[in-house]
Amino acid sequence: MKFIWIVPLIVIGACRPASEVSTTSDDTATGMENVYTPSESPENAKVYIIEPEDGAIVPSGTVTVRFGLSKMGVAPAGIDFPHAGHHHLLVNAAELPPMDQPIPADSAHLHFGTGQTETDLDLAPGIYTLQLLLGDFAHIPHEPPVLSEPVTITVQ
Repeated sequence: MKFIWIVPLIVIGACRPASEVSTTSDDTATGMENVYTPSESPENAKVYIIEPEDGAIVPSGTVTVRFGLSKMGVAPAGIDFPHAGHHHLLVNAAELPPMDQPIPADSAHLHFGTGQTETDLDLAPGIYTLQLLLGDFAHIPHEPPVLSEPVTITVQ
């Protein structure tokens, strides 16, 4: 009996890790430059915070934040699927990150690169602004960016 192995080259090619992607590099073998092309977002794509609601007053401690997304899919970082990305939660970010560079990873820019659609934050009393920004396989915002309206909550 003969077995024929078919390798899904399309999937392998589409699933390149973000670590293998650069925004610019020289290909010395061909003399050509490899330039990153922003991932496109479809018309009317929307990311939003399901909860907590804008203006909510919540007790200190664990605050659950649920993410919503329409007209696009969720895919882990490093997986390059059309019209898909993963969530980044901006917590009291002083300003939006550059839309043509990878979203920073720090206490104001939380990454959910395995495709999570909610998180629990341990928040001390205070006022917090939460905002979602969808990033592509390389943590770079889509073109046009898919950014939620900010939600302001008070933690007591």
